[in-house]
Amino acid sequence: MSMSQPVDSAVSAVRTYIENHRAAFLDDLVEWLRIPSVSAQPEHAADVRSSADWLAAKLKETGFPTAEVWETPGAPAVFADWPSDDPEAPTVLVYGHHDVQPAARTDGWDTEPFEPVIRGNRLHARGAADDKGQVFFHTLGVRAHLAATGRTTPAVHLKILVEGEEESGSPHFRDLVEEHADRLAADAVIVSDTGMWDEDTPTVCTGMRGLAECEIELHGPDQDIHSGAFGGAVPNPATAAARLIAALHDEHARVAIPGFYEGVVELTDRERELFAELPFEEERWLRTARSTATHGEAGYTTLERLWSRPTAEVNGMGSGYQGSGSKTIIPSSALVKLSFRLVAGQDPDRIEKAVRAWAADQVPAGIRCEITFGPATRPCLTPLDHPALQSVVRAMGRAFEQPVLFTRVGGSGPAADLQDVLGAPVLFLGISVPSDGWHAPNEKVELDLLVKGVETSAHLWGELAGSGQETP
Repeated sequence: MSMSQPVDSAVSAVRTYIENHRAAFLDDLVEWLRIPSVSAQPEHAADVRSSADWLAAKLKETGFPTAEVWETPGAPAVFADWPSDDPEAPTVLVYGHHDVQPAARTDGWDTEPFEPVIRGNRLHARGAADDKGQVFFHTLGVRAHLAATGRTTPAVHLKILVEGEEESGSPHFRDLVEEHADRLAADAVIVSDTGMWDEDTPTVCTGMRGLAECEIELHGPDQDIHSGAFGGAVPNPATAAARLIAALHDEHARVAIPGFYEGVVELTDRERELFAELPFEEERWLRTARSTATHGEAGYTTLERLWSRPTAEVNGMGSGYQGSGSKTIIPSSALVKLSFRLVAGQDPDRIEKAVRAWAADQVPAGIRCEITFGPATRPCLTPLDHPALQSVVRAMGRAFEQPVLFTRVGGSGPAADLQDVLGAPVLFLGISVPSDGWHAPNEKVELDLLVKGVETSAHLWGELAGSGQETP
C-alpha cells in the first residue's frame, strides 16, 4: 500500500472529523446501550422493540433516507438504505444485531450491565462490543466518509440490516432475508459482529464453518431384556451405539464417513503461512479450552483444525441402566447426538445423505436406526485475493497503519444465510478483541479500537467503490 499524499490527507481528514464528533457519538451509543434489548427473555420484548425504534430514528438522523423497522414472528429487525448518486456504484449490505445476551448485576458485574460506564479507555455495558458498538460505528463512519470526500451520498449504495434475534439463534432470520431479498440485494455483505485477534494485531476474518447436527436412535428389543436369558444371542443397541461412535474417525482423527471430505476447499500455502504469523500460544489456548492436550486431524496445526477443517463431534450418548449398583439387562434402545462443523465446499444436504448411508452400513441386523437432522447452517469463505476482501484490508490498514493479518471463525452464524440467499461474498469487519468478554460479566469495548472501526468504515466505502485513493 503506498502512503502517497492523497491517502495521508484522506486519513487526516477522517480523523479530524471523528475527533470533533466523538463525544456526541459516545453519548448516543450510551443511550442505546441503556435499552436492555434481551431477545431471549420475553419480559424484555418491549425493550427489543424500543431498541429497534431507537436505531431506525438514529439512522434517519445520520442521513439514511430510508430507515424502517421490519417485523418478524419474533423480534423486529431494522433496515436502512442510502443510495449513492453514482448509479454505477456497487451495493453493499452491512449486517449486525441489536439484541443482547441476558445480564444481571448478580452474574458478577462490577456495575449495572445496562448503566454504561466509561473507565479509563473502556466502555463497559452489555452490548458494548456484541454488537451495538460494532453496529453503531458505521453511523459516524459514513458521516466521516462524506466529510472527508466532500460527497453528499456514499460512494456505494449503502444498506444496513440489523437483526433482533441473533442472541436467540436467529430463528426467523433466513425467512426475513428471503422475504426481502429484492430490497437486500447486494454485491457484497459486511458483517460487523466479529472481532480481531488481539489489541495489537488487526485481523480480518475470511470465513466461518457451517453446522449440521443429528440425533441417532438405535432400537433393539421392544423392552429391556435379561442379559443372562438373552445376552450373546441378540444384538445390543448400546454396543451398536459404541461401535457407531468408534467408527466415526480413523486412527489419524480423520472423519471416516465415506464422501465426507468430498468438495472440501483445501487451505492454500499462503493461508497456512498467514495463520502461522499470528501470535498463537498453544499452552495459553489449552488453558482457555480447559484441556491438557491438543488432538485432531493429523497434518494440521491447532488453528488450521479449528478454522479450515471439518469435524464430527459426539455431543451426547446414552443407553441402558445408569443407576447405582448393577442391573443385568440388554437395553431396548440407545441415543447418540452428533454435530458436524462444515467448511467451504461441503453441502449440508450431501453430508446428511452420507451420514445416513454410513450409519445404515454400521448398524447390524436386528437394530432399527432412526436419524433426525436439525436445520443446517452453510459454511462461508472468501478467498484471500477477492477484490472486496482486499478493499476491507486496505481500509483497515489505513486506520491502523500496520499490516493486517487473517483469521477465520470455528463457529457458525447467520452470515452464511446472507451469502446463500443473496449470492454475495461475506466480508467480516470487527474491532472487538477476546478480552471484551462477549456474553460474560463486565463486557466492554476498547474506545481506541471502536474509533479505529469508525475510521475503517469511513475508508471502506471509497475502497469498495474502486475509487480507493479518496481525496478530501
